[in-house]
Amino acid sequence: MELHAMPKRLLALISFLLALTAPAFAVDTSHDIKGLYLITDYPAVTAQPGTTSTVSLKLRNYALAPERLSLSISGVPRGWTATLLGGGQPIAAAMPATDDSVSLDLRLDVPKDAEIGTHTLTVSADGANTHVALPLAVTLAKELPAKLSVQPQLPDLRGSSRSSFEYTLTVKNDSGKKLLVSLAAEAPRNFDTSFTEAYGSQELTAIPIEAGKSKDVKLKVRPPNTVDAGHYPVKVQVAAEGAQAATVVKLDITGEPKLTLSGREGLLSARATAGRESTIPVIVSNTGTAPAENVTLSGNAPSGWKISFEPKTIDRVAPNQHKEVQAQIHPVDKAIAGDYVTTLTASTHGENGTANFRVTVTTSTMWGVAGVGIIGAALLIMVGAVARSGRR
Repeated sequence: MELHAMPKRLLALISFLLALTAPAFAVDTSHDIKGLYLITDYPAVTAQPGTTSTVSLKLRNYALAPERLSLSISGVPRGWTATLLGGGQPIAAAMPATDDSVSLDLRLDVPKDAEIGTHTLTVSADGANTHVALPLAVTLAKELPAKLSVQPQLPDLRGSSRSSFEYTLTVKNDSGKKLLVSLAAEAPRNFDTSFTEAYGSQELTAIPIEAGKSKDVKLKVRPPNTVDAGHYPVKVQVAAEGAQAATVVKLDITGEPKLTLSGREGLLSARATAGRESTIPVIVSNTGTAPAENVTLSGNAPSGWKISFEPKTIDRVAPNQHKEVQAQIHPVDKAIAGDYVTTLTASTHGENGTANFRVTVTTSTMWGVAGVGIIGAALLIMVGAVARSGRR
């Protein structure tokens, strides 16, 4: 019967059955690797005479029954010591489970007088019916290529824009000789960076590090006072003789309030009368990036003057917000007419905003009238005295 002649229901059933069996076919054909393998990520390595090197290996069993495998190393040059380690201990045999692997380490102790050149060592695993071998090329060189690493102890710090952020960095020289390592930091615009020794204050641009040793240096980062709250990365780079390493430290800058004071329309001047209380409107502004909470107000005036505020405190001034208070200034009764400087201050949690107001003091009208009266009385006395002397 031709396919097009089949009933539609039968075609649908066949399609359904094929869909059910397709995954099973995929599973059955997935195992196309079988056997025992000795593998390593680095089959050719470089070492230095007089040092110890370690090569990581894996003995992998694909779809075979577990079997005890004897381990051996051939081709070891005279004077060298080659040891196979498993779990940190010397071993002579291994038994990987089916579809599993065993991790091994080949430790090579190379004498100082070893001949420069390339040597081939072979690691073998032998069972009753199995043999596998892995050749390793070990090249000896007098000096290894320069290699550096840099690691911060605390990579993320938090503070305000007025904080000085200090990071301790460990710089390691993994080379075979002493290196002069240059230090550099790439920070956001207007951020100030400097390097010093871990326990010193002298600024550094480079630091010498012995072969195989490490040193701690300190990176100081000072953000600008005007920076917004947020997260800011700083890239640290170390370099020497073509080798380089980098890491990133981060600043978590929290917002902070910034208070300013002024009069209405920005005026910083006022008028007052000697012996009388005068009210001066004062605008408290927050130009920072965080709310100012519980703002207290205070003033510093000439001796004998009295200053008070209404209200005495402001509960909250949000960023870019303004609040008005009334400064009540009372000059002393005998204040001489003229200009005086009064300092007003708004404070919140270590943040202070100040402004100097010029207060022009005039004398009271009552004192003027009294003065005119005194002058008039003096004139009358003088006139009377002249008249009496004229009669004589």
